[in-house]
Amino acid sequence: MSIPAIRLTSLRKSFGAVTAVDGVDLEIADGEFFSMLGPSGSGKTTVLRLIAGFETPTTGAIELGGVDVTRRPPYDRDVNTVFQDYALFPHMSVLDNVAYGLRVRRVPRRQRREQAQEALRSVRLDGFGDRRPGQLSGGQRQRVALARALVNRPKVLLLDEPLGALDLKLREEMQVELKQLQRQVGITFVFVTHDQDEALTMSDRVAVFSQGRIAQVGTPADIYERPASAFVAGFVGTSNLLSGAIAQTVLGDEGVFSVRPEKIRIDGPEAGPDEVSTKGRVAEVIYAGATIRLLVDLDGGVRLTVVQQNLADRPPHQDGMRGRPVRLTWHRAHVVTIPSEI
Repeated sequence: MSIPAIRLTSLRKSFGAVTAVDGVDLEIADGEFFSMLGPSGSGKTTVLRLIAGFETPTTGAIELGGVDVTRRPPYDRDVNTVFQDYALFPHMSVLDNVAYGLRVRRVPRRQRREQAQEALRSVRLDGFGDRRPGQLSGGQRQRVALARALVNRPKVLLLDEPLGALDLKLREEMQVELKQLQRQVGITFVFVTHDQDEALTMSDRVAVFSQGRIAQVGTPADIYERPASAFVAGFVGTSNLLSGAIAQTVLGDEGVFSVRPEKIRIDGPEAGPDEVSTKGRVAEVIYAGATIRLLVDLDGGVRLTVVQQNLADRPPHQDGMRGRPVRLTWHRAHVVTIPSEI
């Protein structure tokens, strides 16, 4: 069995009376693109800082490649970190920024120049070495920060919400570039984000954090299709939760259940033997370009969200749909049972 790139054992970190990380156990495989996803204050960034050595755990252990580094300083760990604000030196050229870490390690000038140029080529910035960071776009500066982190060929690259400052289109482009770059260099990437789309798009596996603990670890498909709790179901994508009397009425069963908005169809054919059907009234229609989101009120005060792909020649008239009675139908196979939270 191969040694994981990172192993965290009973990791805990307190700041005074506040427990930021509360007993985290986690293994990240060598060469994996792993994301830590969660809302602000969930503990994901603190875990990243603990791995980097910027914070010391209150209790627990951190191993990198099978070696205990819990008490080692950051410079004695084979990791590099990329931050959201890039942290580039504005007075240095792009090439000198990338080569800075090699310079600190006293790598000979010719060798560090060659390695820095190779790192810039790996992020498609060949020929940009003489420019200053202020002459680059946000996406280019982010790639310079990546090149600087990659030039030392660390075993693990830690990325602390590195795309948060970019606009939506550029962020989506950088998501694809980051995944391609990770495959190319073969380094373990640990990516911290609060953006579910980023985590689902790029990751081999995702850990969802809540209140200092890991709520679920799995592939993006596992996390999305089979959420382990109501929190995961609600945080990763939009989810309709059915419980109590409404679950008994619609599903004929007791418990807490989830069905994703895109799994539900409005009107159309009658429900088949393996389908669920219920009636409601459209409360709101939200036009979002590629999709149309409808909020439908069921009897009993429950509101479901339904997402439809926009295939119409012209968008539906929103005022005309509000208040309209509709029938909602979905396959029983798309109903996920949410485990009881202890």
